[in-house]
Amino acid sequence: MPESLPSPVPSDAESARFRILEPLRAAQEQLARVQDAAGIGVFTLDLREGVLHPSPAFCRLHGLEVRERYALAALAERFPAEDTAIPSGTSSEEAVYRVRDSRTGASRWIARTLEIERDADGAALRLAGVVRDVTEQRAQGTALAESEQHYRTLFEQMDEGYSVIEFIDGPHGPLSDYVHVTANRAYAQHAGIENVAGKRLREIVGEEAEGWLALYGDVLRTGRPIRFQRELVATGRYLELAAFRIEPPSRRQVAVLFQDITARRRVEHLLHSKAADLEAEVVAQRRDRDRVWTLSPVLKVVATPDGRIEAVNPSWGRTLGWSPAETVGRYVPDFFAPEERAAAEAALERLAAGASTDLELTCLTKDGGTCRVLWTIVPADGLLYGFGRDITEQRHAEEALRQSQKLEAVGQLTGGVAHDFNNLLTIIRSSVEFLRRPDLAPERKRRYLDAVSDTVDRAAKLTGQLLAFARRQALKPETFDVGERLRSISEMLDSVTGARIRVVTDLPGAPCFVRADASQFETALVNMAVNARDAMDGEGRLTLRLDGAVPMPPIRGHAGAAGPFVAVSVVDTGTGIASADLGRIFEPFFTTKEVGRGTGLGLSQVIGFAKQSGGDVDVWSRAGEGTTFTLYLPE
Repeated sequence: MPESLPSPVPSDAESARFRILEPLRAAQEQLARVQDAAGIGVFTLDLREGVLHPSPAFCRLHGLEVRERYALAALAERFPAEDTAIPSGTSSEEAVYRVRDSRTGASRWIARTLEIERDADGAALRLAGVVRDVTEQRAQGTALAESEQHYRTLFEQMDEGYSVIEFIDGPHGPLSDYVHVTANRAYAQHAGIENVAGKRLREIVGEEAEGWLALYGDVLRTGRPIRFQRELVATGRYLELAAFRIEPPSRRQVAVLFQDITARRRVEHLLHSKAADLEAEVVAQRRDRDRVWTLSPVLKVVATPDGRIEAVNPSWGRTLGWSPAETVGRYVPDFFAPEERAAAEAALERLAAGASTDLELTCLTKDGGTCRVLWTIVPADGLLYGFGRDITEQRHAEEALRQSQKLEAVGQLTGGVAHDFNNLLTIIRSSVEFLRRPDLAPERKRRYLDAVSDTVDRAAKLTGQLLAFARRQALKPETFDVGERLRSISEMLDSVTGARIRVVTDLPGAPCFVRADASQFETALVNMAVNARDAMDGEGRLTLRLDGAVPMPPIRGHAGAAGPFVAVSVVDTGTGIASADLGRIFEPFFTTKEVGRGTGLGLSQVIGFAKQSGGDVDVWSRAGEGTTFTLYLPE
């Protein structure tokens, strides 16, 4: 601490001196108070006497008791020998040292500046200095250094390429080139250019430079950051870049952040190519779909779940005569025959539950006619999609085929019918001859008349059965008693199969009901009976047997079913069927009969009827032991 001025003395000689020195002393005290308030300590060190004169702020900074003087020996005990808190006087350079407060244990960094007073020989006599607390500044400097190191590490380790470019003037004019001020290691990885720092753009990329200068030059001039993608032709890399100006503009610097997207660009190009191909394929498929919609002979209808029509294809108009304008907005059942609309509405209810359905309905044409259409309707995406096939001609052909099969069966029976009618006519003729005798007794006359009457009744009944069997009628499933039908058929067969073939009917006591087409059922029985008659060569026994509530066994590789089923068996005592022919007897037009005696359609009608009715036909045969056909129908 600077030495105090001498106290004034009350002598006249000193009075003037006091008046001069008093303001100086007051100024020194004021300076000391300001320094103390600012935390700046001052000191003087007398090297000859070994005494330190510290200011109060010096003492507080070093954790010392405030005193006007300290002996160096006492301070040496307070501070370690290696500590620089005690100046040696060998150097006047600024020193920064750390002291620890003995009371709080806290560390504090002190910066010291001093002046050395020397004698004539240059030896240090006295030191005067200033100390200040630089703990906060040192902490800030440390934090700044750590932050710089952090960002430097981030700069070097980041995945993206980064560089700072600085625009310079060149032979091509002002701001006509730029130099790479700095670049991280990822720059070379993404751009494909090594050691770019310090290099000018034009020496790296040549003629390509103008495009890059225009982009980054605009950023420098306007201050607007940009993001863009561009190919670096010099290395064949495609880059995604972002650039912004480094302030202030006078620095002429722009920061560039980028990454190599060559692989991604290649994948995107491939995806775009595939997308274009896919779009073209979708367009082609849509065109094909529209073509199928327009040209298909199948009737196509799109309707809401409640049956309101939203679209129809041209085939609808070609088949039914209704134009789209006359159809769209109306309800599907409106175009069905009145007696079948209930079935259509029931189908709509099933479709609303999510189930597809197939049904055959009679559709009304615009000209007042009808056509038979087989519909398949599928619910999807909240709509109903209906596909209909006009089967009117097919049904007519099927009906003609069934009728021809009936006529064929009748033709097969023609021989037996003629023989039976010949017998009936013989009885009638003989009775008439006897009735012509004038001497015929009344009793015998009455007996011959009864015989004629009975014979005529038998002929009428046979004629009625044949006409009923051969009558043309539409296919119509109905529920009927199989036993009653077998009795009726057996009576007809007994009349037409010949006297040497015995027809036996074996029926259960309880009735057996099935739902099928009765006419087709009778045709199937007659077809099997005709085959049995031919196999017995006009002599033997033909048995019609009925069993109810039986399961259907596996037949020809098809799985069986628990049923219950009705089993109708036609058993003959004929020659049997060769094992080589058993696998083919149900094929259309297959026959083992002589030419002119059969078309081979009889058994195909039998199995077709069975399958259509939900059943099947089984056959057992052995050469010389006869044949058994069993028709299974759901009971």
